[in-house]
Amino acid sequence: MNNLHPLKVFACRNSADFAAGVARHLGVELGQVGCDRFSDGEIQPVYLESVRGAQVFIVQSTCPPADNLMELLLMIDAAKRASAHSVVAVIPYFGWARQDRKDRPRVSIGAKLVANLLHAAGCDRVMTCDLHADQIQGFFDFPVDHIYGSTVFIPYLQSLNNENLAIAAPDMGGAKRANTYAKHLKCPVIICHKQRTKANVVGSITAIGDVEGKDVIIVDDMIDTAGTLTKAANVLKEMGAKSVRACATHAVLSGPAYERIAESELEEVIVSDTLKLTDDPAKDKSKIKVLSMQSTFATIIGDVYNYESISKNLIY
Repeated sequence: MNNLHPLKVFACRNSADFAAGVARHLGVELGQVGCDRFSDGEIQPVYLESVRGAQVFIVQSTCPPADNLMELLLMIDAAKRASAHSVVAVIPYFGWARQDRKDRPRVSIGAKLVANLLHAAGCDRVMTCDLHADQIQGFFDFPVDHIYGSTVFIPYLQSLNNENLAIAAPDMGGAKRANTYAKHLKCPVIICHKQRTKANVVGSITAIGDVEGKDVIIVDDMIDTAGTLTKAANVLKEMGAKSVRACATHAVLSGPAYERIAESELEEVIVSDTLKLTDDPAKDKSKIKVLSMQSTFATIIGDVYNYESISKNLIY
């Protein structure tokens, strides 16, 4: 490794477990940090060791609450002010990414705002996984390493050895992702067309493609309330699918998501560990399988640190 600028990995509180796994795969100790909190709730992260001249990698998924994003920004600022050589924000789940355009008048473009905030804080590079829209990479004025969940999902799906496999996109926007999976798995694509009545509420879904007798895998970047996913799974079963599974990188799983998955026609839901599942024992997680992205992130961090190509270690 490059000894001129030592590699140091630090974790914000929300992604401490993920960061610990990444550090373990890299063969380095996770850096020591603290986080003071004022009585009004304001936070102040602090490095408990020197970062002078180091290449600093800070791991944090920026899911709500907004403190997660703020903690990352403060960590970046602190590292720059402590004379780090470079600061890379490792964001397994890039929150606010669904706000990537003005889809109606008088709304914010949250993804661009977050990109601006990271730049203002002093970030030199971002490493993230399965952005909601690929073009968000263009919101940044510095390099973005876009890691794909397919790197771990495709080998698992191949191990299922389903003879009549078909890949389904849960909506028109997911057609590109579905086509990528289908190309690697050499199987047909099914497109689900949905109509929303409002945010997080799906009106109706129809499926386009040959469903009869197929083992269908619905692929998406995230599962939030699971309304679209479970409705699509039920429609596909009604149309004659032999089995229906889902594969999504980010397990947001808010609101009634766990209940919907448990009560749906889904046989299995495959997600990554970019976000932690709930610790609530009352939530039924029996259908959910978690694949780890920690070694993938560790490999890419090593490639970036050693100025090597990252594409050789990813499945696009």
